[in-house]
Amino acid sequence: MRGPKPSPITDPAAVTGMVKPPSWLSKHSKAEWRRAWPELSKRKILTPADIPLFENYCVVVGRVRDLEALIRKDFDLKLVRAQDAAMKTARQLAAEIGLSPISRSRAAMREDDDADSLVD
Repeated sequence: MRGPKPSPITDPAAVTGMVKPPSWLSKHSKAEWRRAWPELSKRKILTPADIPLFENYCVVVGRVRDLEALIRKDFDLKLVRAQDAAMKTARQLAAEIGLSPISRSRAAMREDDDADSLVD
């Protein structure tokens, strides 16, 4: 009798539990870390090697928020362009680490495909 198969999206080397955000992150970047880390930890998909990618994601999300505050004070097209670039980077990194709706649905489809497999 076999036990349940491990999920194809979990990694046995995944970091679980809360990891404190690095002290050098901005206020908004730390807030994003605290918001997103529990979900990633619960899904067991980030290994120690992936943490710098997650740090970068948090940095750019923080940058988007910091730039928004600056734009509200004094509209400047250069700031808008910088914010747009940061938003694109945040979206790309979110997809890489499984924080976008599409990346989560792909992971769910892989789990469903595995459950429906005719080969056991």
